[in-house]
Amino acid sequence: MPRTARIAPINYVYHVMTRGNNRQSVFKDDEDYSRYLEILRQYKLKYKFKLYHYVLMRNHVHLVLQPSDHGGSLAEIMKGINLSYAYHYKKKYKHVGHFWQDRYKSIIVSEDEYLLSCGSYVELNPVRARLVDDPREYTWSSYHWYAHGAYNPVVDTQPAYQGLGRNAGERQQRYR
Repeated sequence: MPRTARIAPINYVYHVMTRGNNRQSVFKDDEDYSRYLEILRQYKLKYKFKLYHYVLMRNHVHLVLQPSDHGGSLAEIMKGINLSYAYHYKKKYKHVGHFWQDRYKSIIVSEDEYLLSCGSYVELNPVRARLVDDPREYTWSSYHWYAHGAYNPVVDTQPAYQGLGRNAGERQQRYR
């Protein structure tokens, strides 16, 4: 039986989460994390969406993104990313069977201070999971862009961030 189509209007910001089947690891080494980010970059170019925050955990991924009206839908974006990464993983590790657990989960996020809170929630996942004591210690997130200005080619600065200060240093300090 076909799945029910999701209602996901364009031009809204979404917090998206996708998890490995049975909570299995979806990233085994740095090359896997890097490949996922490269796939994100490719699909950003193809579907013209904004990626405001992300964290790549060992067995799941959080993305805060905004599809545009001249690009792909949320479903097209996530289908492309998830299929491309699953193909990479299955080929590299000779994995057979389901890779992602169910469909991705998504909720609409308002474009105000809650967007900052959602981004912080996403980027603090490694701390809550006790993988690191400080988000600076975790490589695979957008935290370094917002808190330290470290260049990140996949991240688009989210609108509410500009309100944190008059200059980059002030915004970074307040974000931390």
